[in-house]
Amino acid sequence: MSTIVLALGGNALGNNVKEQLEMVKSAAKSVVDFVEQGHKVVIAHGNGPQVGMIKLLMDAGKDDMPLVECIAMSQGYIGYHIQQAIRNELATRGISKEVATIPSQTVVDKNDPAFQKPTKPIGAYSTEEEAKKIMAETGKFYMEDAGRGWRWAVASPKPIDIVEKEVVKKMLADDMVVIACGGGGTPVYNDSGLWKGIDAVVDKDFASAKMAELIGADTLIILTAVEHVALNFNKADHQDLTALTVADAKKYEDEGHFAPGSMLPKVQACASFIENGGKKAIIAALEKAREAIAGQSGTAFQ
Repeated sequence: MSTIVLALGGNALGNNVKEQLEMVKSAAKSVVDFVEQGHKVVIAHGNGPQVGMIKLLMDAGKDDMPLVECIAMSQGYIGYHIQQAIRNELATRGISKEVATIPSQTVVDKNDPAFQKPTKPIGAYSTEEEAKKIMAETGKFYMEDAGRGWRWAVASPKPIDIVEKEVVKKMLADDMVVIACGGGGTPVYNDSGLWKGIDAVVDKDFASAKMAELIGADTLIILTAVEHVALNFNKADHQDLTALTVADAKKYEDEGHFAPGSMLPKVQACASFIENGGKKAIIAALEKAREAIAGQSGTAFQ
């Protein structure tokens, strides 16, 4: 029996509550496939679109809600949808197992240089013209996101620790399915022995890799919209990769093959997990998760 950390992209969860309720059903099938095989499973998820929408709604209601609180809110409602979908899928298959969400706190360095250079796109997509108008009116920083449009960009410091890691370990020991580090976790820093929140969004891929490392997981699987990591993505000389060494991953990164805010953090997170003692890391399509763990799909890191 192995322990698997599954990371689900926020963009794979739809653009609104109704879509998300439907799309988490696919994620639940992948999770329960692993449970049926006897694995212990921890699910992390992104929240890029969702936390941006929450922040916009709060601002529209004249409630200047800090971004860090919006992240905590997103952990609650996304976690609720995922755990409900997993429970329903378990019931459909006649499996009795507890499922629970932990609103997690991810430790960051408040002096991380990332706070001076926003790189994490969140919220809805805008055209370049719309983005420039918003920037002029609000002072927010927008960036182009991997050819998909312009989005609000916020600081994304690297995770140092997960406050609730021991809670996750205890729940796994009790054979529960755990949802943790939602949206990368709520970023916090230690101030004279006390935890304090700080406005930022920790990348869920890096947070998932850090959690997998800290709980001693055997495998990290980052599920996304494509089946493989690729060189020259969507170009005439597009090349899918079924296996990737850490050294080659860094070489291809230096050559600019992986888009920032898209495939790059996934590749870096998998490489980091392997470098820190992880046995297996895989990037795969959501619907091919079961095949990926069997080595029949996805890109495996070694």
